[in-house]
Amino acid sequence: MAVVVPGVTLSSCDDLTVPVIGMGTSSYPPVGPETTKAAIIEAIKAGYRHFDTALVYRTEQPLGEAVTEALRLGLIKSRDELYISSKLWCSSTEKDLIVPAIKMSLRNLQLDYLDMYLIHWPLKLSEEVRQMPAKKEHISPLDMKSVWEGMEECKNLGLTKAIGVSNFTCKLLEELLSTAKIPPAVNQVEMNPLWQQKKLREFCKAKGIHVIAYSPLGASNTKWGDNRILDCDVLEEIAKAKGKTPAQISLRWLYEQGVSSVAKSFDKERMKQNLDIFDWSLTEEESNKISQLPQHKGVTFVSIFGPHDWLLELDAED
Repeated sequence: MAVVVPGVTLSSCDDLTVPVIGMGTSSYPPVGPETTKAAIIEAIKAGYRHFDTALVYRTEQPLGEAVTEALRLGLIKSRDELYISSKLWCSSTEKDLIVPAIKMSLRNLQLDYLDMYLIHWPLKLSEEVRQMPAKKEHISPLDMKSVWEGMEECKNLGLTKAIGVSNFTCKLLEELLSTAKIPPAVNQVEMNPLWQQKKLREFCKAKGIHVIAYSPLGASNTKWGDNRILDCDVLEEIAKAKGKTPAQISLRWLYEQGVSSVAKSFDKERMKQNLDIFDWSLTEEESNKISQLPQHKGVTFVSIFGPHDWLLELDAED
């Protein structure tokens, strides 16, 4: 029996509901498209209706094929049952390149529209960049006003139901909101019990921006992540007392903060476990213990793009 995942209606888009647990499709090291497609079909069977991809993940095509297959198998009646988000890569963060970029993503996905289109990172990479970290001359801050106008055009053309951002700090959001005609509906950022982002969460709540957490389980077995969530003594202790896993405790904690999560697991059993967080809750004592955990950021601008001065400043803003 598939789990029915509750949803959050976005304050800036009355007709758009985000299922609070989504499936991430970024793999490190990368897996083949057939593996990705098969995992997504299993996820739909388990009850997932929210799928997160990006041009740079190279998973748009298998996600699109999985949606077609799920329709053929009758697992879903209509594409409208799904919430699908993709992201604008940094080499296309120029006003005139944004509509062509979303159209390319839609072709890859074999879809007419996205539910959410995000600016992946708040920076511009020149087309010469083939690997990370990037050279100083190949990386620059966004021209926020014109880039957001390009994103707004995507929504106005009906290519996406909503637009948002990823990896934006409070300061960057303030800059964006000062000129935006359509405010960002979401900010997708690293968040988990060991990187709680309280200030950012409060800022986004005040501005009506929904927060979606990536790396909610610490992104173990990736280049940027580690096992600190799954091996955290406090989370293990709470999990043991409740007959749950540390991953479930982390996802439940995020849900209780009003945050949606995108968790990546291609393992059938763990996929199901990650949805089994809705018929129990954390006690006040357990929540207090989690709120006191030492904080450590996993994903930094500098670790991905290089040790450039203005990126060090962005990392320091948190």
